[in-house]
Amino acid sequence: MKTVFTNGCFDVLHRGHIELLKFCRGLGEKVVVGLNSDASIRKLKGAARPINKEEDRAFILEAMVYVDEVILFDEETPQTLIEKVMPDIIVKGGDYNSDTVVGKDLAEIMIFEYLDGYSTTKTLQDISNR
Repeated sequence: MKTVFTNGCFDVLHRGHIELLKFCRGLGEKVVVGLNSDASIRKLKGAARPINKEEDRAFILEAMVYVDEVILFDEETPQTLIEKVMPDIIVKGGDYNSDTVVGKDLAEIMIFEYLDGYSTTKTLQDISNR
């Protein structure tokens, strides 16, 4: 069974997130999502984030047909989690370069090209501009 791993905050879900997870599903039989904990998101994005609590974000991801398992992590990077999961493929979004992806020494790296106009930051800006 081919295992595909991706990770992120998945704070305010949008079409770009769903397309990424669908892409992951197309690459393997098992999709594992490393989900940044609330504490790690605050470290990465500031005190105003996350918008949604980790329990809610995990619940929504686990309900998706494209996701088989969600694992929370507190660290700055998912390195330890990747070492535990040992995926065949790691998928990251288009703002990453395969040479800089954490876990590149443990699995094949695939880059998913972002859909223009879809990002959590853009969604939050659109909401605040209404």
